[in-house]
Amino acid sequence: MVSIEKIENSIHLIRGYKVMLDFDLAKLYCVSTKRLNEQVRRNLKRFPADFMFRLTAEEAKGSRSQNATLNVSRGQNMKYLPNVFTEQGVAMLSSVINSPKAIQVNIQIMRTFVKLRQLMASNAELAKKINDLEKKYDGQFLTVFEAIRQLVIPREKKQRKIGFTADHQNTSPKNRLGKAKVQKVENLVLGRV
Repeated sequence: MVSIEKIENSIHLIRGYKVMLDFDLAKLYCVSTKRLNEQVRRNLKRFPADFMFRLTAEEAKGSRSQNATLNVSRGQNMKYLPNVFTEQGVAMLSSVINSPKAIQVNIQIMRTFVKLRQLMASNAELAKKINDLEKKYDGQFLTVFEAIRQLVIPREKKQRKIGFTADHQNTSPKNRLGKAKVQKVENLVLGRV
């Protein structure tokens, strides 16, 4: 039984499709890449462009270095550009490569593609929920920030000076202290008790 993790590591995003490379599929099916591609060539009508396509030299170079599948001692250069298979192409391979191992592996691959699709759907739902929450709470947070800003910004108060100040309009002691108090002070000063 092939592990789902091994299959997940063999799925790549190329040209906007989730695909598997022919040499990765051959390993999983326990057949040679040559035999897998022979079977595909014999049944080309089953593999339209949205099921299978051939990589460009640049794409192939990137996929090979990403997977580190080349042997250092030989095979540095690719003789053939690899074919890649979309989910539908992998499903079609099960009808072309007819071995018990291929059938079991294909079932695992299909389950992995379904799992990836579910993960992508749940991530899309999560992203939508986050966006909705941001829209919903942005207004409320705006109110909170406005309240905080009001607390932080000092109010312009009329500041009173500290210490004794003379009233410049009415400088006479009678106006400042009141008549009764002025009378008492005058009496004390003048000695009229």
